[in-house]
Amino acid sequence: MDLKDIKAIIDLMKKNSITEFELERQDSKIRLKRGLNGGTAGGSADEPIPAVALPMTIPQFTPAQMSVAAPPAAATGEIEIKSPMIGTFYRAPSPEAGSYAEVGSEVNPETVVCIIEAMKVMNEIKAEVKGVITQILVENAKPVEFGQPLFKVRPN
Repeated sequence: MDLKDIKAIIDLMKKNSITEFELERQDSKIRLKRGLNGGTAGGSADEPIPAVALPMTIPQFTPAQMSVAAPPAAATGEIEIKSPMIGTFYRAPSPEAGSYAEVGSEVNPETVVCIIEAMKVMNEIKAEVKGVITQILVENAKPVEFGQPLFKVRPN
């Protein structure tokens, strides 16, 4: 992971008011923490943050590797499609294009239902279930968290 990627993560943290971020893989680990109002934890915003160099190699992941299984919702029998990452939720591939999925749309495991932008990369999110969209739980162009429900699907 290079400095550009770390700066992009810091910008995402600021944009989405995230105070801690940690990524750990087999032989590497990065942890970022910021205090309230963008300052360091336990210090003022004017104090420099000590730099620590850690040798890291972060593997690249395909959207299929980042997917989150959709467990059934309680009692209703509906399945939630959850966000596999932190980012910005988009219902369509571009502002002038139609939405990938609407309430009442039939989906199958390979149907793309939205895009989540993370660090300027557009990640297509697939339904991974077969059914009918019953609810869209997030507004277009809003930030989402890892594991946040995006859609509800009635299986068929």
